[in-house]
Amino acid sequence: MASPIGRTGTSGQSESSERRRVLTLEREAVTLVDRMPELLMEAARIASTVAQGIHGRRRAGPGETFWQFRQYQSGENASLVDWRRSASSDHLFVREREWEAAHTLYLWPDISPSMDFKSHLAPVTKRDRALVLTLAAAEMLVRGGERVALLAQMLPTASRNAATRIAETIAANANSETIQKSLPPNAGLNRFSGLILFSDFLAPVHAIRERLEGYAGNGVGGHLVQVIDPAEETLPYHGRTEFLTPSGSQRWVADRVESLRPKYQERFAAHRAEVAEMAKRFGWSLLTHHTDRPASEPLLSLLMRLNGSAQGYRWMSSSSDAVSSDDKERAR
Repeated sequence: MASPIGRTGTSGQSESSERRRVLTLEREAVTLVDRMPELLMEAARIASTVAQGIHGRRRAGPGETFWQFRQYQSGENASLVDWRRSASSDHLFVREREWEAAHTLYLWPDISPSMDFKSHLAPVTKRDRALVLTLAAAEMLVRGGERVALLAQMLPTASRNAATRIAETIAANANSETIQKSLPPNAGLNRFSGLILFSDFLAPVHAIRERLEGYAGNGVGGHLVQVIDPAEETLPYHGRTEFLTPSGSQRWVADRVESLRPKYQERFAAHRAEVAEMAKRFGWSLLTHHTDRPASEPLLSLLMRLNGSAQGYRWMSSSSDAVSSDDKERAR
């Protein structure tokens, strides 16, 4: 049995370690709050860059927007006839409106410690890029009439200040365990709602699968946006290199890191292939974005995928014709 002194020492070390962890989280939270206005401005700029037209579901139904004229059919109520249009023809015509109905999409950015990484090849951390993409996606979705929410953190809203509300919610809960985890939280979502996750998805595949199976099993459609620093994919270092865990508590030194590159790249590609196969099995999509590329690229590709997968979100990109063939191929 340990002596009382031993127990006291262990408790003191534990309390000291916990205090350091809390202070670290507090510093990260303060930094995140300070950065949020800048990130919001960047998100608004990107949303404006990826201009889109707001459209309906491209078929007749309840709504306020004119869709088309069609010929009157025997047995229909005479009040449906558009007499002004019919007066210029030998036929009776009915004015149809375009079906409009809002989807609900839940957004989740991974801002766990592992996302706070930026190599010499990229201008921003993965965390900042995931946040910007989340806020920009929220901005564009509500412009198109959709409802958005931060997964497990707020109720869906179609308000034009939805991105600001999401930013405030993240900032207010930046040091909570829910926000700090690298896997999306468990939450009950309605069938046919959508889920968009922004993360590096470098957690073990079985852990990702266990977390997402519940959503997919309930009929939730999902899109995974993998945010990766290019150095994580290529391992561009040479010579003696030291690697640290996100918390800095563990370190590993490679004498000739370039000798590990082929095997590392092989394992990285295999991990991504497993995640892609899992998403495919769920009927979800996977889009990879590197932080050395403009944030507008994955946002535009995401919009194209959303429009294609649902056969009629109420908006689509009006600039899709200008997308490169590579982007169009990735969007399929």
